[in-house]
Amino acid sequence: MSVIKEDLVIPQGTTYSKTFSVKDSNGDLMNLSGYTANSQMRREFTSNTVTLSFTTAVDTGGYVTISTTPAQTSPIEARRYLYDVEINDGSDNITRIREGIITLTPEITK
Repeated sequence: MSVIKEDLVIPQGTTYSKTFSVKDSNGDLMNLSGYTANSQMRREFTSNTVTLSFTTAVDTGGYVTISTTPAQTSPIEARRYLYDVEINDGSDNITRIREGIITLTPEITK
């Protein structure tokens, strides 16, 4: 399985979720039973500071969802960030399934 590059736009101060399909090398949805997921947003690749840790949910039918709340994104500076999504099979075999740029657009209504 290769990592898929996908850029996202998140409106600052809103509820946001994005669901990703996870497919095996044959293009079939993977059985994600026993898997967990993690996803973080950082300012740059070399940053040791996590700007945002997404809430993640794994559907055994082959889908991973990341989400945020308005309270999580409101205080973050509107700009571009980097993110990735990784899955763990429960035996510490970690696979990155998505990566890219997140554009956090500024909130006008507060």
